[in-house]
Amino acid sequence: MRRYFAIFTIALVALTAVAGKDEAAVGKAVSLADQRKAEYIFMEAQKQKLADNFDAFYDLLSYAHELDPGNTAISYYMGMCLLKMNNTTKERCEQALELMKGHFEAQPEDLYETTFYSDANMQLGHPEEALRAIKVLNEHNPNRLELQVRLAEAYSRSGDFVQSNITLDSIATLFGKSIQITSNKIENYMAMNDSVGALKEMRSMLATAPQNDSYNLAMSGLFQHYGMTDSALYYLDRAQEYAPDNGLIYLTRAEYCNQAGDSAGYEQQIYNALTAEQLDVDTKLGVLLSYIRERLSQEDTTQRINKLFTVLIQQHPHEAKIHQLYSEYLYARKDYKGAIEQLGYSLDVNPTDADGWRNMVILNMIDDNYADAIKASEKALEYNPDNLELYRYVAGCYHQMKSYSKAISTYMKILELTDSTDVEQRSDIFTGMGDTYSELGDSAKTVECYERALELNPLNFNTLNNYAYYLAQRAQDLDRAERMAALAVKDEPENANYIDTYAWVFFAKKDYNMALLYIKSAVEKDEDEHLYEHYGDILWFCNEKEEAVEQWTKALELDPDNELLQRKVKDKTYYE
Repeated sequence: MRRYFAIFTIALVALTAVAGKDEAAVGKAVSLADQRKAEYIFMEAQKQKLADNFDAFYDLLSYAHELDPGNTAISYYMGMCLLKMNNTTKERCEQALELMKGHFEAQPEDLYETTFYSDANMQLGHPEEALRAIKVLNEHNPNRLELQVRLAEAYSRSGDFVQSNITLDSIATLFGKSIQITSNKIENYMAMNDSVGALKEMRSMLATAPQNDSYNLAMSGLFQHYGMTDSALYYLDRAQEYAPDNGLIYLTRAEYCNQAGDSAGYEQQIYNALTAEQLDVDTKLGVLLSYIRERLSQEDTTQRINKLFTVLIQQHPHEAKIHQLYSEYLYARKDYKGAIEQLGYSLDVNPTDADGWRNMVILNMIDDNYADAIKASEKALEYNPDNLELYRYVAGCYHQMKSYSKAISTYMKILELTDSTDVEQRSDIFTGMGDTYSELGDSAKTVECYERALELNPLNFNTLNNYAYYLAQRAQDLDRAERMAALAVKDEPENANYIDTYAWVFFAKKDYNMALLYIKSAVEKDEDEHLYEHYGDILWFCNEKEEAVEQWTKALELDPDNELLQRKVKDKTYYE
């Protein structure tokens, strides 16, 4: 991390202390020697800033301000520093404006300083002061276009729309009329609810180019805003007549159809917009994303969206963003294989997309393609060699593939890469290792890893849950297991896995009534073969054997290759 952040913090602490003394300092004489010294240091600070030596700039500026707090130029730049801080507070912003104000009052003609002061006031919710500053600056710098534009904006944001339009007219007289001037005037008229003024201004712009499709489209939008649908459609038709391939016109028509409840017309116009060659890819993707959200909200299960993606891909076969959005859509529809395929096309186009490779890892894990997830991880690690999250995915994949030795080796590598002070991360790693050693049947290593994880982070609730389940499975130290499971459930009372563990601890303690209470809560929150199997086991020992078989049957439907469940369902005497 660059050193100047620490130095800047020290400088700001000093500044805060100095600023609190500013009123007293005004009446306190600063020696001529200190004034000259402050000026010299300030010039040196500016040189350092130009050379991008920010450490030295902040140091020197703070020292100059401390020497001569009455120097408005130095105070101004200290104010700028305060405003440019990360996570600056409201109080510091107000203090910064006060420091800058002194220089504005002393030298309002300074173009850069006063412009920045005005903008800062506007952004921080002081439009009146922003307007005052820019008005004074205009008086000192008459007929400058950029200042006239800022003045018109300041009037508008201060709520004086009439004066804003007068200023815009003055700009048009001096520099010529423009689309931006007309647009700003129309916005002011609309803010004043002056439909006559807004439409008159729009007509004047259209008169300069009657066959301009954008002007006709804007006129249509204005009429639509005021509820004058017939006039809106008239100008929309004109726009389309002059530019039949303008995709924005189709989008506008789609919105009209949508508001009128014409679903067939809406679908057709969306299709027209997405196939229009003049509409850029980003706009098309925005249209499609909006359309997808609407369809999904209506639980639309038709193939219309797939058809639109097919059309877009035919138009832009090498556009990675289209394949990426299609992948996200298919993921939302739980078509994981399709999502993986489309993301693969995206990565073919853009193989350096690190986030894309990470998403490929996750998608393959969700679809239980652990070998492919590892391959994707290896590719992702080429672009993110120090990404610990990716290594943890690899370890998890090896665990799921029952390649436990490789999982342990990966966890050891993660430990080497993890900062020794990052106790939460290291605790999670030891938990993963404990889970893996448990599968290997190495009890000593399992307990060692879980204990190490809790030593690093006693409130690692995942560790507490997994350790408690491990002990319950072996009917060991069940009182401690109950305490650990209770802590996990207390932290995440809606976590079905944690509740299941709590139930299983009570089952191991042969407290079947408490076990039944909690397992019922777990299955209400999630559908999982392990939950149903545990539910059946607990019901059996509560002497509700028929219902126990029903729950085992549910579990077997979710995991039909599970031989233990097959025995429980078939024999119905597993525990006898």
